Amino acid sequence: MNKIYLIDVTNRDGVQTSRILLSKLAKTMLNIYLDEMGIFQSEIGFPTLRHEVNYINANLELAKMGVIKRLHLEGWCRAVKEDVEKTFQNCPEIKHLNISISTSEIMIRGKFQGRKTFDDILKSMVEALRTAKSLGAETVGINAEDASRTDIERLIDFVNAGKENGADRFRYCDTLGADDPITIYRRIKYIAEKTKFPIEMHCHNDLGMAEAVSVAGAQGAIESGVDAYINTTINGYGERAGNCDLVSTILALKFSHGFTEKVHIDEHVDLKKAWKIAKYASYAFGIPIPINQPGVGANAFAHESGIHADGTLKDRRNYELYDPEDVGRGEPELCETGRIITTGEYGGIKGFRYVYDKLGIHFHDDREARKILELVQYANLHTQKPLTDDELRFIATYPHIAAKILTATPSYNENA
Repeated sequence: MNKIYLIDVTNRDGVQTSRILLSKLAKTMLNIYLDEMGIFQSEIGFPTLRHEVNYINANLELAKMGVIKRLHLEGWCRAVKEDVEKTFQNCPEIKHLNISISTSEIMIRGKFQGRKTFDDILKSMVEALRTAKSLGAETVGINAEDASRTDIERLIDFVNAGKENGADRFRYCDTLGADDPITIYRRIKYIAEKTKFPIEMHCHNDLGMAEAVSVAGAQGAIESGVDAYINTTINGYGERAGNCDLVSTILALKFSHGFTEKVHIDEHVDLKKAWKIAKYASYAFGIPIPINQPGVGANAFAHESGIHADGTLKDRRNYELYDPEDVGRGEPELCETGRIITTGEYGGIKGFRYVYDKLGIHFHDDREARKILELVQYANLHTQKPLTDDELRFIATYPHIAAKILTATPSYNENA
């Protein structure tokens, strides 16, 4: 029985959202939360970028230690041999990789300005793929950027070239968010029938249909007898109008009348972790969750109209498709209204130990505490916002990992 697996790309595509930032500590916490949520894979970032290397290697170490248990940690780079070589030079323990290259004629002409043909694209992808496998990659996804504007027979050639050379999945990128549910269903179904190869959906939200297009494409793959993978971001963050939202996608697959009977989602996915991860991502990115966001928005379970309120009070099924508890909501949240002691960039030892005592973490003496205090000070400088309880716990539990995540060494030569 074929299934739909989720690959979250918040830490790669989500952070490419213009005019926002996400700290390496926050990216690490998202990987931990995605693992707790049962998500199959996280696209953790760019192993070719110098400022990502320490963070990526630290997260790979967390996986080796068993802190991150099931989640595949996957890097992204261009489908160019030199990028793949640099990836493994920077992050020799990385096991999962997605390599990407433009395939549409409009992008080949527009980006490469006559320097490349589609045959060159295929050769570059195959060379990069073989290099990744030879250097130790366990899985490699081959990404066709702008697949939705690429001739479908070319896509089949692209998939078959990857399949013949050891690729594990084909990522269909609706890079401009131009596809519609019916068209993408037909295209993916045709590609899957012709290639019998697992297909990954990567859809943007420029027309407001990212989730609909993603699940429709995944259905086409499943019906053709191959596994499907859907790329998501938490709260739908991403370039321009964003990407396919993680929680909305899970809700669609679990509660839509059309999908629940036709497709099967990875059984490890725990929707009850939705509220926690959405709330943290909103805080870390500094972007409020829209009031009408499915499942996690402030009004997702709010009723005012007389008819609706009366009907819901009699039986929630009158006006609610799922319960607040299904997405991890329903419990009251406490808010301090009296004296508050915090710790951070300018915190001292007394306040620091008070905060950790409240978290149930106790130090033998000030000397031991000061080692963690310095990390907390740097972490607060790093995130530029008050640290959450989970971040504080993480720093105290894995100080050597935290130190790696907080360390970046720019390469600068004034004589170059």
